[in-house]
Amino acid sequence: MKITFFSIFIVLIMAIESFAGTLIGSWEMQSESSSNEKAVMIATENYLSISVFQKNIYIRTYGGTYEINDAGLTLTIEFNDKNPESVGTKSTYKFTRQNNEFTIENQTKTTWKRIDEGKDALSGNWRISARAGQDGQMTEMKRSARKTLKICSETRFQWFAINPETKEFFGTGGGTYELKYGKYIETLEFFSRDNSRVGASLTFDAKVEGDKWHHSGKSSKGDPVNEVWGKEK
Repeated sequence: MKITFFSIFIVLIMAIESFAGTLIGSWEMQSESSSNEKAVMIATENYLSISVFQKNIYIRTYGGTYEINDAGLTLTIEFNDKNPESVGTKSTYKFTRQNNEFTIENQTKTTWKRIDEGKDALSGNWRISARAGQDGQMTEMKRSARKTLKICSETRFQWFAINPETKEFFGTGGGTYELKYGKYIETLEFFSRDNSRVGASLTFDAKVEGDKWHHSGKSSKGDPVNEVWGKEK
């Protein structure tokens, strides 16, 4: 079999793409302790969030942009509710992947097991870009340092409101979701502002058109919700 430069190039590109996408989806940290704490990571190809919680108790969250290369996994913190001074800093971890598990190691070593592969229409990192007011008119939200993001991965979601410039954190919530027949159904597993909301499920109409997600229905208080979210690159 004749091996050409072109065939080697194609194999190399495929390997790079596979390596770059190793975190896409959601993951749960494996623990040997008897603690009821649960740590869940949701990752796109360049952004991740980690939430830590117990049943009915929110604990903490952090995340930001990441890159995987020969040096390992480098995370640049964009939000951290318990340690805001870490916003803007970078940390590099030794990274090892095997099938549906990976380990990261810096001062400590943790193992993460895959929950899903992040392959549905909502998988990605979304930023709210427009919202209807009480009059029903849609108002575009101008991009600024303060932003609300929602990261999804086929079965799990997390939203968070942050300002990386001022290192402020305004709130977060997350849990599981289903997307089927044009309906988006989410169930809260944690909510930083009100633990009593945990377990609540809400159903919304969902339509994805290119890089826009149209999200409408009623809030837990019965108020109308009509929003547009744009996918972050």
